[in-house]
Amino acid sequence: MPILIVVIAIIVLFGPSFWANHVLKKFGRHEYFSGNGLDLARLMLTRLNMNDVNVEITESGDHYDPEKKVLGLTRARCDKKTLTAVVVAAHEVGHAIQDRDGYAPLRTRTRMIRTAVRLEKAGATIILLVPVLAVLTRVPAAGGLMLMGGFATLCIPVFVHFLTLPCEFDASFNRALPMLVNGKLIPPEDYPAARKILLACALTYVANALVGLLNVWRWIRILRR
Repeated sequence: MPILIVVIAIIVLFGPSFWANHVLKKFGRHEYFSGNGLDLARLMLTRLNMNDVNVEITESGDHYDPEKKVLGLTRARCDKKTLTAVVVAAHEVGHAIQDRDGYAPLRTRTRMIRTAVRLEKAGATIILLVPVLAVLTRVPAAGGLMLMGGFATLCIPVFVHFLTLPCEFDASFNRALPMLVNGKLIPPEDYPAARKILLACALTYVANALVGLLNVWRWIRILRR
């Protein structure tokens, strides 16, 4: 039974990340399009008259920054003429469209992620300071309350990633997929694979949330020593 529990936990924690990476790599091997992901992103933005959005090569992961109006794509993935490259680019353009349309969940997500990063750092700092403060104040209850506060702030980013999933699915299936299909940017036989890639793009947030759970568990183990 303990072994079974461990196996299930591993599948739950690492399954989404493994599947997403597998899909992105599987359809990122063979080049056959006339343009790469960077070209497709620029083409889509031009068609949409979204000339205020810049497409840049980045090393910090494929993303769209609504504050700077920058669509960042990695050279390793999107500077290729593969299905993964063009579909991932379309997904990020989907976020740019959300921003243009004033899509409320995107704005909420942007604020939440910015706040969650700060709170996660604050939570880690609080947990590290709890033993010192407990000794200085000699009030066990104060240390316990601060410990609870520290864990609460560490858990916030986990919930944020889960709560922003609707925004990711909207960018994938309500924005990117219709553009790829209606614009005839990929052949019909690649539609099923494109759906898998778009699902993988959305599931990266699930994977990030589960990594956050591992981080919380790591702190628990450290404090129990």
